[in-house]
Amino acid sequence: MTTVASRTFRSTPQRDALQTWTAIVDLLTQCKTGAARSELLAVAGVAASMIADQAPKDAAIVTTCDGPRTRIYCIYDDDAIEGSDAKEDALGFDPLKGDWRVSLPCPADDLAWVEGALKQHSSRITARDLDAAVTMDDAASATKTEGLVLDPKRFLGS
Repeated sequence: MTTVASRTFRSTPQRDALQTWTAIVDLLTQCKTGAARSELLAVAGVAASMIADQAPKDAAIVTTCDGPRTRIYCIYDDDAIEGSDAKEDALGFDPLKGDWRVSLPCPADDLAWVEGALKQHSSRITARDLDAAVTMDDAASATKTEGLVLDPKRFLGS
C-alpha cells in the first residue's frame, strides 16, 4: 500500500487558475528553484486550462515519486471564497524526490491536445481522462524500478 498525502487548493474566484497552478508548484517544489520548478512552470498554461475547466475538483492532480504519492484537488466558487475545506500547508516530505511524475486530470474532449502540449515541455508531466484513476500499474510503468518488487499476493499467501 502506498502512502498518500492530500491537499486542497482554493481556486476561482479566490485566485485565478494560473495563480492556483503557481501555488501548487510552490507546494511541490517546496518553493525551491531548479529544474523541477522550471519544468512545472513550463506547462503552466496547459495546467491552468485544466484548473479553469475545474478538472481537479473531483479528480486529483497526482504526483508520484520515490516517496509518498500526493493528490491535489481544487475547490471553486463559494467553497473557494469561504475556504474552510482548503488544506494548502506544506508537505512533510519532498513530493518530487527521485523519479517524479505528475498526472493532470483532463476532460476527455481535450485529452489529445493537452497530451500533445505537455509533451512539448515535459516527459514527466502527463494528462489522463479525468474519469480514469491513476493506478499502481500506471505509476510503476512511469517510473524506473530497481531492486526488489513486493508482490502483495505472494507476500500475504493469497
